[in-house]
Amino acid sequence: MIAQETDKVLSNKDKELANRAKVMTDAFYAQNLLREAFPESRYGSVKGAIFAAYRFVRPKVSKELTPRRIRSIREGTARRIDAEEMEALKAAIIEEAHREQQELRARLAALDKKVAAFSESVAGRSVAGTGE
Repeated sequence: MIAQETDKVLSNKDKELANRAKVMTDAFYAQNLLREAFPESRYGSVKGAIFAAYRFVRPKVSKELTPRRIRSIREGTARRIDAEEMEALKAAIIEEAHREQQELRARLAALDKKVAAFSESVAGRSVAGTGE
């Protein structure tokens, strides 16, 4: 009953707008790619992330690119996204994934060393304790 009342309240135009809002636009997709490839937490600030993205994307596109253009993509105010820009952002995602993978492997190696050192010290204590 409530669903029927809601349908009566919404006009056809409202329903069309609601359905259209669910579609991901290129600008929204590029915004998500940019935020994922250049996270604010890694670069210390939004400004740092924008300039890192600018330095990465600029050589990969043929048109003149500015930090302001990168900021408009990040904020979601860009009206259009060029194919070159989209490809550069996809390449940035891949590079970020490789960097993150290397960091995780280094972290796991360090943790393995700590666990091995702890295991040796525990094993050494138990062996030394039984000998006395």
